[in-house]
Amino acid sequence: MGLPRLIAAIVPDTKLERDLALQAVLSAFATGSFLTGTAVFFTQIVGLTGTQIGLGLSAAAAVTLVLSIPLGRLSDTVGAKRLWVISAFLEALLYLSWPLISGFVSFVAILAVLASVEAAGRSARNAYRIEVFPRHKRVAAMAYQRAARNVGYTLGAGTAGIALGIGSREAIIAVPLITAGLLLVNSAMVALLPPLKRKVEVAAGPELHVSPAALKNVGFVILSVCNGVLSSNQVLLNVVVPLWLVERTDAPQTLIAWLFGTNTVLAVLLQVRASRGADSVDGALRAVRWSGWAFVLSCAVLGVTHETVGWVSIVLIWIGHITITGAELWQSASDWGFTAELSDPRRLGDYQGVWGLGYQVEPLIFPALYTFLALAWGGPGWVVIAAIGVTAAVVSHPAARAAERYLAHHGGAVAAPVIPLESS
Repeated sequence: MGLPRLIAAIVPDTKLERDLALQAVLSAFATGSFLTGTAVFFTQIVGLTGTQIGLGLSAAAAVTLVLSIPLGRLSDTVGAKRLWVISAFLEALLYLSWPLISGFVSFVAILAVLASVEAAGRSARNAYRIEVFPRHKRVAAMAYQRAARNVGYTLGAGTAGIALGIGSREAIIAVPLITAGLLLVNSAMVALLPPLKRKVEVAAGPELHVSPAALKNVGFVILSVCNGVLSSNQVLLNVVVPLWLVERTDAPQTLIAWLFGTNTVLAVLLQVRASRGADSVDGALRAVRWSGWAFVLSCAVLGVTHETVGWVSIVLIWIGHITITGAELWQSASDWGFTAELSDPRRLGDYQGVWGLGYQVEPLIFPALYTFLALAWGGPGWVVIAAIGVTAAVVSHPAARAAERYLAHHGGAVAAPVIPLESS
């Protein structure tokens, strides 16, 4: 990849896209530090056990599942940008409260509120991104932001890693405080984004003035679940492959760090390229097919590494991890294409809330399921994992067409943003 293409893969060409990409870096910084430093902070500073932390994370996930749709609808009520700003500010305040947590009850309470605020902000952010960009720019802009978020995750993990390396109480406490400071800057950046000024053109006909709730769009609900299943590539990347490498192969454990590094680099450099053409339902379905094939290929490659030795194991595990990364990039592209094209513009927040339900499938089901299948069943388990991914990819096609027909029947229209995308 030449230098001009490398720059184009990382830096978008309009100011609004660049502003949103920078905002994504700051926001992901918090997530990266949270994922890296949570266990140490709450065990060493708060004094919780690993079991308590797991229960707290599960409770927060359950709260998010229950509130996903109401919080999405809140975006339609108060406005996407306004809710995004409020959520970003509250998120910063909640990180500031971490040092005040004194036991399990306050830990669960703070984590549940934080998860709810993040869910509200995520729905509002997604609704804003759909509204603010014209159709031909939406998927590409979201791809740039996803690449930027990977940079933020890395910076957050690195900062938390430095603090954990120092190991002092002050250094560990500094992690959420630094994160809160960056999130305050993030909330200011969101507040300075252009306001939404759009007009939704609704087709004529009295029956088309009614905009049904997103849950009534069965095709869209099924599609959101299929997307959640395909997003389980993250479980393979972050949970199953590291455990498989350590327990079932002879590959060195240091390879894990190189695998994560490879994933980050590829996600930053190739996300925009992988998203090309996914700005229509047909293009999004094509990305689903590519994601499904990559998912299957990774399972096939990884499933034989318990019988290989030496450099053969290392190379095959690396190839398997790269193909999972491909599944991730194409699944993300299809995600943006579907939400941009199949969300009713009169209920964008509601549709983002329903779409978020699909993502709750991943943390609730797949870490335990995939780990059991791979580690307990070995090769046959990888076949079952591949079959799950193939099924989701196949079902996505009729579900997307059903959602498309439903939206057309009920007068769903495309938002017409009037915000200019200046290139300077």
